[in-house]
Amino acid sequence: MILPRRLTALIPLLLGLLATTLAAVPSLAQQGDPSFNLVNRSGQVINEIYVSATREPNWGRDLLGQSTLANGATFPVRIAPAAGCRQDIRVVYADGRPEERRNQDTCTITEMVFGTAAPRAPNAGPVPAPSPGATQGGNPSFNLVNRGRAQIREIYVSSSRDNDWGPDRLGQNTLPIGQHLPVQLPQGDCVNDIRIVWMDGRPEERRAIDTCQLVNVVFP
Repeated sequence: MILPRRLTALIPLLLGLLATTLAAVPSLAQQGDPSFNLVNRSGQVINEIYVSATREPNWGRDLLGQSTLANGATFPVRIAPAAGCRQDIRVVYADGRPEERRNQDTCTITEMVFGTAAPRAPNAGPVPAPSPGATQGGNPSFNLVNRGRAQIREIYVSSSRDNDWGPDRLGQNTLPIGQHLPVQLPQGDCVNDIRIVWMDGRPEERRAIDTCQLVNVVFP
């Protein structure tokens, strides 16, 4: 069959567009899968696991729920590809000690080991060294625990150097009696102010708290 001259001239252009489209497909796949297996080789039970995108200000829910992760066991962490590759991971051991890995590229690994022999992930950000007694350069993240007689309606945490409280960390949620909220803070900024508002509108504050020295802040 003989094609019209004008249609023949369009064939190279169409082929070029097709090649460009096909070349774009692998780039989507190269974003990778951020899911991984979290392995406990710490010698003790892990009570809590939190994983959130590095860009998120809060840790979110405990992935273990009412369960625990025994020493030597593995927990599959499933993350939607849309969440991106850079993730922060926090575990809390049975003795209450937390350990964090910040800015991890989980698209490049299949497992992350917590324990004395834990390997670094490829292309990972800096891993903070535990410094339980340090007030400079320590880990200021903590759990805010509600042991009051009512739900907590609002939670604010900010550096004592700041002039405002910042956003309500609960958003549209509340903190029920007996529950806790993991509060994620920038590494090294240890002295913080904490403000909560109970369901009846009554505020309560803690000023200039060295959160690097503790794991839980309990209200009231």
